[in-house]
Amino acid sequence: MQIRTFSYPEDLPAVLQLWSKAGPGVHLGPSDEPFELQKKLRRDPDLFLVAEENGDLVGAVMGGFDGRRAIVYHLAVEPGHRRKGLGSQLMAEMEVRLKTKGCLKMYLLVTKDNPEALQFYEGLGWEVMDMHMMGKELP
Repeated sequence: MQIRTFSYPEDLPAVLQLWSKAGPGVHLGPSDEPFELQKKLRRDPDLFLVAEENGDLVGAVMGGFDGRRAIVYHLAVEPGHRRKGLGSQLMAEMEVRLKTKGCLKMYLLVTKDNPEALQFYEGLGWEVMDMHMMGKELP
């Protein structure tokens, strides 16, 4: 198993396929279009990670850091590779890379229809925060 930085455009089809079949926790939207992902890659390309096994992409996670806080997006692992520590390895590598940048706190979102993800992240030391998440789409 190898964890490495995402390579655009080579990894894009496999990552989009992985995310599209990841289950209830990954919701693809306009910000996951190729042009939008390119914008993200210009900001912090080292925070988009993939996992490969025998040349096949089997996991991915994307992070962002604004200089103060980090957020993690779209952690996904192929169903046949789950519960083997791959998601934990991807998150550990993300944490190492964020610590190197000086990050002190990370956030992530878990949808209410994904209790398995809650258990997974709690097992990694994450805590549920009592707050309201708000959003606004910009035209």
